Amino acid sequence: MDENRLNILNASTRVISKLQLLSVFFNNDVIYKIYLRTQVLHQLFQTNPDLDINQLEMFHLQFTQSLIDLLKKIKKNNEAVADLLLDEVALNNQLIEQMEGSAYTEQNYANDKQRQALKMSQSLRKLFQVLSDNSSEYPFAGNINKFSAHFSADYFYSITTELVYELLTYSPADVYSNEYATIQRKLMGSLCKYDFKIAFYCGVRANDIVLEVYRFADVNKYFLFSPLNNVLLFCDIAKLGDLDLNNTVSKRERMIRELRDKNVQLTGKAGLTKTTLPQNITALLAEDYKKIADVNFLAHMNAFDVQANILKTMLNTDIL
Repeated sequence: MDENRLNILNASTRVISKLQLLSVFFNNDVIYKIYLRTQVLHQLFQTNPDLDINQLEMFHLQFTQSLIDLLKKIKKNNEAVADLLLDEVALNNQLIEQMEGSAYTEQNYANDKQRQALKMSQSLRKLFQVLSDNSSEYPFAGNINKFSAHFSADYFYSITTELVYELLTYSPADVYSNEYATIQRKLMGSLCKYDFKIAFYCGVRANDIVLEVYRFADVNKYFLFSPLNNVLLFCDIAKLGDLDLNNTVSKRERMIRELRDKNVQLTGKAGLTKTTLPQNITALLAEDYKKIADVNFLAHMNAFDVQANILKTMLNTDIL
């Protein structure tokens, strides 16, 4: 075998290997068929020394190499877009990490609701004694307002400012009051009657104003507590509307879940984007395959310049 023929066949093998790698990357049937067809052509020239080996070299120069260059450009463009999507995933992961580090969990909330109800029960019992004895002793348990400070932003339900003012409206004649608290007379009577057995029901907020709503353990009655001014009043929960009390997922945790779901979508999209071929390219490659798969292809190899030029045109423009 002469040196020129050997060099052309070796170069053909290298070009076909590059096309094989791209066919694996894009996982596209048409590219894979073109790759198989170039192998057939290579073997045809390799086993038939009477064929003009320069035609194989010309075919690779005009078509195969142009196709490889075009696919490399598409691959590079696709990977750049995919990298942008994965950068967004990385930013979302940073946000998730920050929010998880500072978030109070559902379990925290569930446990602290019980503790807060116990604190409130003890505080109300103490308030009853203070009012009865006309004492100046501070009746509330330590850190009574810490619960709302921790959980109101994420777990309390939003209501209007007008409703807050309506819920906090009372007549001075109907309340007991001292320097530390204001409580409805009938509410204090009911609390004494039911031995201060209460449970935390829910929290509501309007901007920076928060209210804690409690229910009596043994009777269908509710009252509210305003941490801002230690006002305690009966609460008509019908005014609060339809609250989904079974949904104890915080706003922050909902956001974390949404970001995680978005990351799954972005990651999947990035993977698909890397191997996506524009429809016009796919259509052109399908047409190219038909031509090189033709049994009379060798007789018309010199006429394949048109297809090769189309590939080169796409490579040198912004059509992708």
